[in-house]
Amino acid sequence: MTEVRLTQDGLAYRPCAGIVLINDAGKVWVGHRKFDSQDAFSEFQWQLPQGGIDKGETAAEAAVRELYEEVGTRKAEIIAETKDWLYYDLPPEVLARKKVNKWGGQRQKYFAMKFLGQDSDVDLEVHHPEFDEWRWAEIDELPGLCVPFKRHVYTQVVTEFTSLVENIRKKSD
Repeated sequence: MTEVRLTQDGLAYRPCAGIVLINDAGKVWVGHRKFDSQDAFSEFQWQLPQGGIDKGETAAEAAVRELYEEVGTRKAEIIAETKDWLYYDLPPEVLARKKVNKWGGQRQKYFAMKFLGQDSDVDLEVHHPEFDEWRWAEIDELPGLCVPFKRHVYTQVVTEFTSLVENIRKKSD
């Protein structure tokens, strides 16, 4: 059973799945969010694919769906997941921009996925595009690329998946 927890503002956490897509070279896929001129954090627009878990869907099913919707590929397999749910609160300046404040943050389960395709298998236009470009990054770059309020989550993801990424990198050498 999932723990019921509220943000410091008394709002619920949105259940989400996140993806750490790893290529044969041990690099991690990051997408550049489409720029929003109203975004207080526009300098931190790189992030991992993620999205909400639909009713009746498991976190793993949501991760597979979100991979297709945001990255445009199904050429991957789940190889690990974070031990626990990871939480972050949305800062007041983000909450103030939202029309409906149903969610005060996110509760995320991250999945490491081995990319089984080629770069040409990525199609950012397959769904409603959230990213305008993408690249492969070193896993330890992740906390410095994301918005400040997600850094502790990305740091935990890096901690849990670094040895997995290193093993993939060693196999490709």
